[in-house]
Amino acid sequence: MADAFVGTWNLKESEKFDEYMKELGVGFATRKVGNMTKPTTIIAVDGDKVTLKTQSTIKNTELIFTLGQEFDETTADDRKVKSLVTIADGKMVHVQKWDGKETSLTREVSGSNLTLTLKLGDVVCTRRYEKAE
Repeated sequence: MADAFVGTWNLKESEKFDEYMKELGVGFATRKVGNMTKPTTIIAVDGDKVTLKTQSTIKNTELIFTLGQEFDETTADDRKVKSLVTIADGKMVHVQKWDGKETSLTREVSGSNLTLTLKLGDVVCTRRYEKAE
């Protein structure tokens, strides 16, 4: 199920991340820092619990959730959202809802690569990660 996502993933390239952050309402200074950051994502599975850590020189976040169960999340940019993470067609789909808005974060693994696709409105951002040895 979620086992394919387990591991340490290092960001290698990012497309349209600034546009995505802008659409979220992230301020200029924070976007500038966000665009320079190369985060590492660590995903672990323990039974039905998934731990998703994002570590960077700027900010570290940690989410612990159960697949298919809605939970409260405070995002790295301090939005208070209702989140739901599911596995569909081999992809980990994370949907965040707040203030009548919705964004999706879809992770897909292919070999030693993980692609994270962020969608909000018409903005689509792609971030590519490589599995650490």
